[in-house]
Amino acid sequence: MKTDTIAAIATALSDSGIGIIRISGPEAVTVADRIFRTGSGKHRLKEYATHTIHYGFVADGDEILDEVMVSLMLAPRSYTKEDTVEINCHGGVLLLQKVLGLVLRNGARMAEPGEFTKRAFLNGRIDLSRAEAVMDLIHSQNEFALKASIRQLKGSLAEAIRQIRSEILYEIAFIESALDDPEHISTDGYPEKLSVVVENLLGRLNRLLESAEDGRLLKEGIRTVIVGKPNAGKSSLLNLLVGEERAIVTDVEGTTRDALEESIRLGGISLNIVDTAGIRNATDAVEKIGVERARKYARDAELILYVVDSSRPLDESDKEIMDLVREKKVIVLMNKTDLQPFVSEEELLDSLDGTAGEVPVIRTSAKENTGLEEFTEKIREMFFHGKIGADDEVMITSLRHKEAVQEAYDSLCMVKKSLEDGMPEDFYSIDLMNAYACLGRILGEEVGEDLVNEIFSKFCMGK
Repeated sequence: MKTDTIAAIATALSDSGIGIIRISGPEAVTVADRIFRTGSGKHRLKEYATHTIHYGFVADGDEILDEVMVSLMLAPRSYTKEDTVEINCHGGVLLLQKVLGLVLRNGARMAEPGEFTKRAFLNGRIDLSRAEAVMDLIHSQNEFALKASIRQLKGSLAEAIRQIRSEILYEIAFIESALDDPEHISTDGYPEKLSVVVENLLGRLNRLLESAEDGRLLKEGIRTVIVGKPNAGKSSLLNLLVGEERAIVTDVEGTTRDALEESIRLGGISLNIVDTAGIRNATDAVEKIGVERARKYARDAELILYVVDSSRPLDESDKEIMDLVREKKVIVLMNKTDLQPFVSEEELLDSLDGTAGEVPVIRTSAKENTGLEEFTEKIREMFFHGKIGADDEVMITSLRHKEAVQEAYDSLCMVKKSLEDGMPEDFYSIDLMNAYACLGRILGEEVGEDLVNEIFSKFCMGK
């Protein structure tokens, strides 16, 4: 671990009211003292107690750069468990860069991406799962993802994993002790007891695995594609969901020639939504490309929004779309319900017979802004198990965590099979130890330096 003093701008680099320069390391206070002047000019930061804030100026020699407030946090009671100083400047981009440059010239070096949080992990203040939660918190796109990140930052996942590892370790210790001292430690009846323990552990790990898909969708959003024949109201729907005139809407069929992508939040759920060209047997070369792209997006989507113009009869284009969305999760939006209907819900469902699962049909009108609440609730029912965002729910939001839990689950399944086959106790120990090690990767106790560096390289500068 590097133990030199690091510094970076900890706030967004844009014109704002306040910007923060963070300094951490053994020389943090010394570096800050070289450029900080108190209002009276009589005191230095080294003379102050930890967790205090002080008014003064940042100066480059005799030149005053800014009027500031400086926060002092001494080890080990800081984010990194090192001496930390935060200079609260005015938030001009040029000003922040000048102050940071001054800090670097006076003994600090530029921090690597995520290095402050990496030091918090390496110094033992947080485990790796909580360190990753910091980044998830910063990038949260909706309320549920934010709450999940906060729970993980508070240690909900880490506590659940530690408890499971503790129970596994107890069984490993018992088996090893019994093998070393069979005269004094009996294993009579132990396979039956271990079988109960393993079943319980498998159930808890399985619940974590079941939460992983919910966690991914909450964190990343649902890949959603709007399909329909030309002039069905797809672009009007996108504009309604986005809340602004994002797509061009005209009475001319085939106005949308290319895919238009937007990320929206709907009832706290994130949708990565794509509006596509109307699907039909196009003759125009450009429109043909747009229609083919629409088909490709539909094939890769996690959710299809099939917009049907209920004021026009179904035709060959609708039949092609229905074939395209079979075996996909699809919500049918019967649009233009403010006009005279030519398509009934029963006709649609009959035509969609064979689509995977029950197909919800929602009556909407982009013109009159109706049907959105029912649409939002239907997405919850289709994608999320139970009540999403429950305050006490432990949820996996990381693919890395899911893979580790899956490997631990598979190892415990091997223990279960060994028990059923009446294998010797040392077989149990090998697979129990592997499960213990796999779960340790989540906490950062069983990971190599390369993985740690890769994780923190994805962090923003100054965090």
